[in-house]
Amino acid sequence: MADDRFRYSYNSLVYYEEDTATSVDRVARFGYDAIEIVGEPSRIDAKQVARLTKGAGIGVSSICSIYTADRDLVHPDPDSRRAAIRYVKDLVDFAATMECPTVVLHPTANGKTQPLADPAEEWKWAVESIRTVGEYAAGRGVSFSLEAWNRYETYFVNRLEQARRLWKETELTNGGVQGDTFHMNIEEVSIPDAFRASEGVLQHVHLADADRTAPGGAHIDFEPILEALLDIGYDKYVAFELLPAMADPFASGRHEEFFDRYTERAIRYLRAVEDQVRTRRELAGRA
Repeated sequence: MADDRFRYSYNSLVYYEEDTATSVDRVARFGYDAIEIVGEPSRIDAKQVARLTKGAGIGVSSICSIYTADRDLVHPDPDSRRAAIRYVKDLVDFAATMECPTVVLHPTANGKTQPLADPAEEWKWAVESIRTVGEYAAGRGVSFSLEAWNRYETYFVNRLEQARRLWKETELTNGGVQGDTFHMNIEEVSIPDAFRASEGVLQHVHLADADRTAPGGAHIDFEPILEALLDIGYDKYVAFELLPAMADPFASGRHEEFFDRYTERAIRYLRAVEDQVRTRRELAGRA
């Protein structure tokens, strides 16, 4: 069973301004396969991350991109869109240096809850911008995961169905879509069914419970979610993206429970759920 387990990663975003070496050590110590690195190339030394992760025997699963007002791929100002494209290309180089396979992508800024232009125009700019960065990424061996966010963080791409449609229109082959159970709990009728409908194009998964803490603390049932991922043969990383329940999760500094306590609980809980699901499938002849 161990050979075909899901590959687990932990998003270092919540390790508030912590030294990278400490973060890598923690993730490796609790048995993760990889770490997800924050998408700030000007503040994080990619070569150092590559050395640290290789030394710890783990990989870099993905880049957690940070989309702000000046990183908006659908902004009506062409110069602003070009600046956002430059940021994403920098992330591609950042990822390639760390031998990281995936950059998380969203077309517009987090916290921007209404369009600045005609929605049809914004959709067109999204397709064009993503295609531009995707073609650049293909040459560096990097893929994108187009993530759907909930309605309180964006008006643009809230469900996996919308992400699949947008990704299809880019005509890119290096990547696909991404579901995050925290967002999906708000937006999807059924989290497992949304994953099943994304078979063949699901590039990355973020896991968190309904309150965005480690799974097992709130009400999301992860058994049918892992069942769905097994049904579609999902073989890429599942990463925990856990954040404090605040509009600005870093407004009050470090939240200690998200360090050792939640890092350990997340993987311990999900591995136990995974074992239960796999055992049940084996007994039913569905392995």
